[in-house]
Amino acid sequence: MSRYYNGPASDHFDGERFFDAAAAKPRRRRELLLWFLQRRLYRTKAKWPDWAPSPFADRPPPRVDGAACRLCYVGHASWLIQTAGLNILLDPVWSQRASPFRSVGPKRVNDPGIAFADLPPIDVALVSHAHYDHLDLATLSRLAAGHRPRIITPLGNDAIMRNHDAAIAAEGFDWDRRVALGATAAVTLVPTAHWSARNLSDRNMSLWASFVIDAPCGKIYLVGDSGYRGGELFRRARQRNGPFRLAILPIGAYEPRWFMRDQHMNPAEAVQAFIDCGAELALGHHYGTFQLTDEAIDAPVLALAEALAAAAIAPQRFRALRPGEVAEL
Repeated sequence: MSRYYNGPASDHFDGERFFDAAAAKPRRRRELLLWFLQRRLYRTKAKWPDWAPSPFADRPPPRVDGAACRLCYVGHASWLIQTAGLNILLDPVWSQRASPFRSVGPKRVNDPGIAFADLPPIDVALVSHAHYDHLDLATLSRLAAGHRPRIITPLGNDAIMRNHDAAIAAEGFDWDRRVALGATAAVTLVPTAHWSARNLSDRNMSLWASFVIDAPCGKIYLVGDSGYRGGELFRRARQRNGPFRLAILPIGAYEPRWFMRDQHMNPAEAVQAFIDCGAELALGHHYGTFQLTDEAIDAPVLALAEALAAAAIAPQRFRALRPGEVAEL
């Protein structure tokens, strides 16, 4: 029986663990060990700077009403989206480390693009899956204490949050569930090619998902983590949930490819996913704040520019922001 979720078996839940029958299985521990050995033997891990501050820092307005939409890149996979009178956070992480430990694990190399004290009243947070660079219990507890938002998340992650802090108002939903956020906005959880874990014994006991926000500004497709997997999930999202005004797509944490290709896209794959999902515009994320993998800190942005040029896509259609930088629709 699952530690976090009890429910009927389905085409992606066997009664204990979630799965994706069309996806490759998560890497085994011996493959993880091989990756670390290669790092040591061949020095494949690029050196990041200890500190790489952004020139931007945002102080958002209290609300953005109607069909206007304001997006601030907080950093890594965290965003503030303001539209339809709602303030929505995606995968909020204000902690110094993406880790279960305070003194070990990937550490920030830049501050969040919005100081926590400068956040407007937060109505909703969307949390895509259980990995520590996306589900940050310390930040969610701070939000619960100061803002009391709804937390919308895939099945099982709600139990992780409530087990940590009963004040976190977490609601767990399955793939393809549409959840009303207000009179004129809703969010749908959609499949993504990834996996989940918080420790060595709970692999895939909580579900993972991407999100589609449907609001007066148009539909926004928010992809937390995903492998490309032939593009089928992005075409599926377009067919079932489109058309999309904007896609937010991961472009970082992709090297080495033999280890990461099934769970994280590289920039060339993100550009193809942009084409597949049919969005008018795209923004990149999941880069430049926590070093999770082997590529250099600037490699995702440089490779994105190359991939856009190769696909004859104007760079202003798919931008990579710095923490604290703002985009408006």
